Amino acid sequence: MGTCEVCGNDYWMAFEVRTSSGHTHVFDSIECAAQRIAPECEHCRCRVLGHGVEVDGRFFCCAHCARSADAAKGADIRDAVGAHPGA
Repeated sequence: MGTCEVCGNDYWMAFEVRTSSGHTHVFDSIECAAQRIAPECEHCRCRVLGHGVEVDGRFFCCAHCARSADAAKGADIRDAVGAHPGA
């Protein structure tokens, strides 16, 4: 059994996540894993669970939040996921 490092639940189906930095975490659910290791959008503070947008080392959940946080680069920031190749 493993004890979730977020909620403290001692669960027989707990799992480990190893990060690229070499840390090992134990969780009992994807929800707890996301709360601990998913990056947080610097604008709206939601957890970035998808591709997100990175601008100069800052992480955002979407291009809208990135543009809202950095007006100077606004026109250059766009979501590329799912965008038409010719757009």
